[in-house]
Amino acid sequence: MNYQEALAQARECIGKYCKACPVCNGKACKNQIPGPGAKGAGDTAIRNYEKWQEIRLNMDTICENGPADTSLELFGRQFRYPFFAGPVGAVNLHYGEKYNDLSYNRVLVKACMESGIAAFTGDGTDPQVMQGAAAAIKEAGGAGVPTVKPWNEDTIKDKLKLCRESGAFAVAMDIDAAGLPFLKNMTPPAGSKTVEELKKIAGYAGVPFIVKGIMTAKGAAKAAQAGAAAVVVSNHGGRVLDQCPATAEVLPEIVRELSGSGVKILVDGGIRSGADVFKALALGADAVLICRPFVPAVYGGGEEGVKAYIEKIGSEFADAMAMCGAKDLSQINRERIWMG
Repeated sequence: MNYQEALAQARECIGKYCKACPVCNGKACKNQIPGPGAKGAGDTAIRNYEKWQEIRLNMDTICENGPADTSLELFGRQFRYPFFAGPVGAVNLHYGEKYNDLSYNRVLVKACMESGIAAFTGDGTDPQVMQGAAAAIKEAGGAGVPTVKPWNEDTIKDKLKLCRESGAFAVAMDIDAAGLPFLKNMTPPAGSKTVEELKKIAGYAGVPFIVKGIMTAKGAAKAAQAGAAAVVVSNHGGRVLDQCPATAEVLPEIVRELSGSGVKILVDGGIRSGADVFKALALGADAVLICRPFVPAVYGGGEEGVKAYIEKIGSEFADAMAMCGAKDLSQINRERIWMG
């Protein structure tokens, strides 16, 4: 199975909102929630995708011949490629009833682990979502990153206990999910966190703590102050706020802000090819997350579909490295891309 075959099969079972488009660019589903779209007009998701396409690769084949080393070391673990599957929740609501969060994460985590990368898993109001994600990560030898929503403190503590028991090599919080209505309706309410609150949460985690949802240099500085081991430059896939800049636009300023801090930098939002992964690393990211395209991979092909998608992105990334003269990740820099 290849990814196009997985997409074709996904269109038969993925529900009425996602179109399993050949390229997931945010246009066909832009303002649909439920679904993979946004609570607003959806212009941010479209901008995420388009800004990566404006960056081009600088080809240079006058260099030593040989295979590129695509491997990444992060938090003491070695990975085959510098990209991970991003977290997604409420899949049966947004993408159809073939999977629920428990079965989706079980497929995704295992397939990613066997392909040499890791999956970030989602969270939800149903406690079984995190329980299932933690179980899947434990079965994969800790090769996953459970992503906790910014609930109230007691709920976070309960979920982080499950995360620790899973053996996960890191834990994330998608602070950008603060814009989701169901969080605000909780009692006590959930959502945005202060630096001091995040610092306490990082202490509860017990493993490297990743803050996902950073879109400004100031936000990056606050995350570092709170003890984050890594940040994810992310606007929640353009789902929570219209009129945001694209992640590609703000990534360079965040890289400058965190230079020398030791905080790792990941980025998501509209990254849809191995060439896009290369561009993100050239702008200073250590790794990237890809979220939505993994959903039709699971729905259309299960573990085989996920592995096919990883091979697609991985081979594109290795080809971009070879054609731009980069033999390992350390050689991917600003000189390798063209920005007009």
